[in-house]
Amino acid sequence: MLPSLATHPSFSPDSRVWVYTSSRRLNDAEVQQVQAALDSFTSEWTAHNQALKATAEVFENQCIILMVDETQAGASGCSIDKSVHFLEELGVQVGADFFERMRFGWTDEQGQPQFAGRTELSEARQSGQITDQTPMLNTLVQSRREMLEKWWLPFSQSWHRRVV
Repeated sequence: MLPSLATHPSFSPDSRVWVYTSSRRLNDAEVQQVQAALDSFTSEWTAHNQALKATAEVFENQCIILMVDETQAGASGCSIDKSVHFLEELGVQVGADFFERMRFGWTDEQGQPQFAGRTELSEARQSGQITDQTPMLNTLVQSRREMLEKWWLPFSQSWHRRVV
């Protein structure tokens, strides 16, 4: 399962991607609120007074993904700062931290996404719930192309090996 924006046909494969993991699972009402705010933000997002071709998505009630196609206008440091401040404010509104770097995702045996902190990830690995073949969510992707090719990586090939 890929985020829908990964297959967005009008965005370059080299479009820049940022993945933010929430400190907690958002409920469906919060997802609607957050998605509406993301849609509004991306439609007005600019860099040096140039509109950015951007989109965003809430993935599995747990991650926010921003994507900018820089073939038309590139994201600048100031525009990236705007997105960070926007996500900080949005997090306050819904009572979630979208800058949680110690929250990890994987799929269980039924193919359902699971998210947990570092301790729970380590416990799942030690108990055999996470094996070398378990698909891990690669929140370090930086482009639409990487998202298409490396969104899910087996634990044995993922960066998660270094944190358990």
